Amino acid sequence: MSTTRTRTTLRRAAAVTALTAAGVLAAAGVASAHVTVHPESYAKGATDGVLTFRVPNEEAGASTTKVQVFLPTDHPVLGVLVSPQDGWTAKVTDTKLKTPVKTDDGTITDAVSEITWTGGKIDPGHYEDFNVAFGQLPDDTDQLTFKTLQTYSDGKTARWIEEAQQGGDEPGNPAPVLKLTAKGAEGQGSGTDSTASSAASDSSGNSGSSKSTASSSDSTARGLGAAGLIVGVLGLAAAAFAVVRGRSAGSRGE
Repeated sequence: MSTTRTRTTLRRAAAVTALTAAGVLAAAGVASAHVTVHPESYAKGATDGVLTFRVPNEEAGASTTKVQVFLPTDHPVLGVLVSPQDGWTAKVTDTKLKTPVKTDDGTITDAVSEITWTGGKIDPGHYEDFNVAFGQLPDDTDQLTFKTLQTYSDGKTARWIEEAQQGGDEPGNPAPVLKLTAKGAEGQGSGTDSTASSAASDSSGNSGSSKSTASSSDSTARGLGAAGLIVGVLGLAAAAFAVVRGRSAGSRGE
């Protein structure tokens, strides 16, 4: 096998490996880009808990400057309180409920329908956690959808408002969804989520917010990245095998 053919084989293998790894890593970036709520589930009717909205910045050349989370009012979250957030100002909007909710403390006629954070910023490649305490979750639905708008310093707005259809693929701009399970189910809002539990247990008055790089916040993205590296190694190994095989065939023909 000639030196020129060997070099061509290696270049082709390297190109295929690079493209494959890049595709996997790009998919990992997309997987970690959308706004999520933590923990992922709570028991129906749970009381005195914390929801954490994790907002990553997916724009390379702009900062996130505004976050709007819309709370459902057909199945309202009662007793909402917003934790102070360094650099951010929260505006809470109440809405009169079409159907009042009866509780042990009386009938509730109003509930929070929107929380808007402004004044701060989330730099490219970073995320921020926004903590919201609640008094009681509804017990008459299986999930809560929190549609979210994320505004950037360049004027763009990411609309995380799409809802997944049962049995369908995840939409391109999914809204954060909190699953509500049967009362008494294990692991539901029981402190298994480190972000929510640390926020709920903070008695010093701190917001419990956290900032970090988006790449370190998503285990799925890390797993996909590792898969890309494995694909790369396998590609290079295949190229090396082809070279050795070609040389062996050439030696037998001489």
